[in-house]
Formats: sequence, structure tokens, C-alpha cells
Amino acid sequence: MDAEKIHHQVQQRFASVAKNPTCEKRLRLGRSSALELGYDPAVLDTLPQDAVASFAGVGNPLALAPVTEGMAVLDLGCGAGVDTMIATRTVGPKGKVFAIDMTDEMVEKARRSCAEAGCDNVEISKSLANDLALDDASVDVAISNGVVNLCPDKQGVLRELFRVLKPGGRMQLADMSLVDEINPELLERVGEWSD
Repeated sequence: MDAEKIHHQVQQRFASVAKNPTCEKRLRLGRSSALELGYDPAVLDTLPQDAVASFAGVGNPLALAPVTEGMAVLDLGCGAGVDTMIATRTVGPKGKVFAIDMTDEMVEKARRSCAEAGCDNVEISKSLANDLALDDASVDVAISNGVVNLCPDKQGVLRELFRVLKPGGRMQLADMSLVDEINPELLERVGEWSD
């Protein structure tokens, strides 16, 4: 399967999650999933619930190590913006969060959610994970939640993350990996790449 076809399938899937998360039947989504992954319910209560409903993470990258005031953070594949909003509050007004997603609908939802939450230290843009419009050595921490596994060019994604990290910076990735081979028939089925 070529990269363009994979990108298209992933974009379609997550555009649907952004528009109407209750229609999604195969992905674990929303508040209940976030709680199972260790997100603080009191924090989730302070976020726009429309964004929380479209939460599609697989872990809690911000729980891996502290993100502190004044840091520059990249949220790779920000989705509806749950991790983005938590990071903007943590880094405070002296910090900055750069949030990117490849899906128009998720970018728009994250922008609306961040505006509603009063997060003004964030820059949200559309981009592929292997082609970031950020300067070299510009972020302290790169977070990502269930995104790298959806990218056909994983080496390119990691190259970009290392490029934008400052010396001594770190990656906090929550993701999934496959243990067994996928047969070609399964790989060719529409939507299976993003399951």
C-alpha cells in the first residue's frame, strides 16, 4: 500500500472521529478511554467536552516525565487537542506548544477547543509528521499519542523529531506496535491501517 493511500485512509477515519465520535465503533475513544489510560478526571472536566469526546489516544504521554513551565512542546498528531490543552496549561504563558495534525477536521476541532479553553500559547497547524514546519532544535519535549503507528514513513517521523528537539530534549511517545506480520490481504482492506 502506498503512503498516499495510507494518509487518505487515516485522514478519512479521523475526520469522522472529529465530526461525530459516537459513530466510531472500532477505536476506543472519549472520556472513558482517557480515564482508563490514567488521565486525571478533574483535568478532563476543565477541558471542552467536545474535544474529550474525540480523544483517540492510546496512552498518556504527559505522564511519562514532567513538562514544566516555560518549555516548548510539540504535540505530534494533536487530534482534538486534549494533550495540547493540558500541555499549554503546564508550560504556562512563558512556554509554547506547537500542535500539528494531518487531518483538517482535527486541526479545526483542536483550534476551536483551545480557543474555548483560553489556550493562547499554542500554534496549531496542518502537517505530516515526517515534514514538520519547525526550526531545528526548537522544542524541549515532543509528545505523541497513538500517531507514529499510523505513519508509513516511521524513519522520516523519527528523523524530524530528532531534528526539532533541542540538545537534551526528549520524546514522550505513547504508541502501539505490532508483534506479528500482517498478511497482505488484511493490509489492503480499506481502514485497516488505522484500526
